[in-house]
Amino acid sequence: MKIAVLSPVAWRTPPRHYGPWEQIASNIAERLVKRGLEVTLFATGDSITAGTLDAICEQGYEEDRNQDAKVLECLHISNLMEKASSFDIIHNNFDFLPLTYSGLIKIPMLTTIHGFSSQKIIPVYKKYNDSTHYVSISNSDRSPELKYLATVYNGINTEEFEFNPNPEDYLLYFGRIHHDKGTAEAVAIAKKSGRKLIIAGIIQDENYYKEKIEPNLNDQITYIGHAGPEKRKELLGKAIALLHPINFNEPFGLSVAEAMLCGTPVIAFSKGSMPELIKHDKTGFLVNNVDEAVEAIEQLSNISRLDCHQWASSQFSSEKMVDDYLRLYQQILG
Repeated sequence: MKIAVLSPVAWRTPPRHYGPWEQIASNIAERLVKRGLEVTLFATGDSITAGTLDAICEQGYEEDRNQDAKVLECLHISNLMEKASSFDIIHNNFDFLPLTYSGLIKIPMLTTIHGFSSQKIIPVYKKYNDSTHYVSISNSDRSPELKYLATVYNGINTEEFEFNPNPEDYLLYFGRIHHDKGTAEAVAIAKKSGRKLIIAGIIQDENYYKEKIEPNLNDQITYIGHAGPEKRKELLGKAIALLHPINFNEPFGLSVAEAMLCGTPVIAFSKGSMPELIKHDKTGFLVNNVDEAVEAIEQLSNISRLDCHQWASSQFSSEKMVDDYLRLYQQILG
């Protein structure tokens, strides 16, 4: 089976720090290669793969801002589509634009929908409902207007993380610095609970950071910038809990699964996919506001870190994810 895996071209695949879609595209491609399949990864030229790399640009448009994002995306998608006949199946991890080529090629395309940036993009997905194949990354992140083949949870390379039964005494916020992700709520939880908080992630909203986060930084609440893979593993593993007080219906939440894999329980606002990822009272706590999160911190001693690790290993590994995708490829190809 010859498989084309289409990744975005915002960041490198896998990303150096931020880039969840690129990370999952990488996890899919590399695990397929390990299974002995012929895989071509369509990504930026600085991407890393054990398969074949095909690229139209050296760096992503978020890392080299001299490039035009739309131009790069058009060149990138058309590059794959013009070579489509070389493959048995295309696995699209790059949103809705590639769908517009699907009626012009003969081979099937499976699209993993990594969330909806806006309801305005639904008409494109709807147009190709009957001629292509959609996968959701959680049951919560489904549009009633679309037809889905399955839900496949995002899978983590479990060997890149270590179980830590003995955490240090700090809370962790790990993610984009943005209202949606609840950075300010994490700060409020730390202040109310009197606990140390480490904040790690890219600043996506500069004004939000300057107004809501920076004035609160001190010895108790620290911001350490973005964290690459090695630092991420250490931060997640040593935390007493990950705070994930999101203000939107998050489709998945990689850091939530990664934290639990390390044995770290998660305290999250009960929105979007969180009830699917977290077993309440077993691998963390689903709460509705800052006060409930503060109360949950007092209950952390009731959580078994081994339970967190075993749950994440069983549900959110790249091995399980690729098993699920291989079944779907075979189903599509008949």
